Amino acid sequence: MGPLVVVHDDHEVLIVDKPAGLLSVPGKGAHLADCLLSRVQEAFPTALLVHRLDRDTSGVMVFALTPHAQRHLGLQFEKRQTKKTYVARVEGRLGPESGTVDLPLAVDWPNRPRQRVDHENGRQAVTDWRVLRANKAESRVRLSPRTGRSHQLRVHMLALGHPILGDPFYAEGAARDGHPRLMLHSETLQFRHPDGGRGVRFRAKAPF
Repeated sequence: MGPLVVVHDDHEVLIVDKPAGLLSVPGKGAHLADCLLSRVQEAFPTALLVHRLDRDTSGVMVFALTPHAQRHLGLQFEKRQTKKTYVARVEGRLGPESGTVDLPLAVDWPNRPRQRVDHENGRQAVTDWRVLRANKAESRVRLSPRTGRSHQLRVHMLALGHPILGDPFYAEGAARDGHPRLMLHSETLQFRHPDGGRGVRFRAKAPF
C-alpha cells in the first residue's frame, strides 16, 4: 500500500494522506491489525488518534503528537469547529449545481455497518454539496459535511439518487463494480492549531 504520506508535522500535530482500503484503527481480529494508526506510531511513537476516516475513504487525517493536542483537537471535532471538504465522483448528472442534504441517520442494524435515513430515531446529519463538473454518466462534487456521522456522505448521496461510485455498500451494478475503489477523498481539513489557536488548513489532492 506504499509508504506513509506525511503532509505536515510539527511539535503538536501530524497530518497524513490516508490511502483507500486501510483501516484508521485496528479492527477485531489479527487480520485487521494493520491500520493507519499503527503505521503512524511506527514513525511517530507519540501519535494519538483524534478522528477517523472510513476504510474505503482516502485523504487528510490529523493525529495529535501530545496529550494536550489530542484534547484540544478532540474538543474542536466534538464542537464541530473543524471544517472538512471531500471530493467524490457520483453516479449520473447531479443537479442543480449546489444544495444541502439534511437527513437524520441511524445504524441499519440488520445490515451493519450500513447506515440509513431514519426520521424517527436518527441523529441530525447535514451535508452541503456543489457540482464541480458533470456529464450524463457521472458528476464530480465537493462535499462539505456540517456533522460527522458514520457513512454520512455515502448515504446522503444515495438519498439524492446519486451513489458514490465504487461504493461497496450503497452503489449497485456498474456504479459499484466498475471502479477500483470508493471514489471519496478527504481533500481539506481546517482547524485551530493546539499551540496558539491560529487557523491552519491542510490539503491532499484527490488521486482520481
